[in-house]
Amino acid sequence: MAAAAKLSLLEKSLGLMLRIPVLQTNNGPSLTGLTATAAHLVKQANKGYLLGSTAEEKAIVQQWLQYRVTPVKMIIKSTLQDITTFADILLYYGLHRFIVDLTVQEKKKYLNASRWFCHIQHYPDIRQHLSSVVFIKNRLYTNSH
Repeated sequence: MAAAAKLSLLEKSLGLMLRIPVLQTNNGPSLTGLTATAAHLVKQANKGYLLGSTAEEKAIVQQWLQYRVTPVKMIIKSTLQDITTFADILLYYGLHRFIVDLTVQEKKKYLNASRWFCHIQHYPDIRQHLSSVVFIKNRLYTNSH
């Protein structure tokens, strides 16, 4: 049974509505999964530096790619770093539809994730067709009376 068929069967048995990308290459087997497909496309575009240049950077990118396929609440609660890699780009596109709907209070509650998201959306050529998410940088209220 092909990997895509197994994943589809698992998806149905668990009642999940997962959309797993599959890329059929011209000279090889098909690639299944978001990270494998996207990493292949990055290499084909000669942008391999986005996957990391040292063993440590490559491991960190793979760590963040794993976060991309984890539940969104786990990602938002984690402390996100200001690194701009392939994983950042995938996380940005995966989280945009959730972050855009957060209230000001929720953005403040997830301050590290908000700061990271704001940084990534302003990185050249990242946002493209997606709407800009507004983050208020000034405090509305002070603690002093």
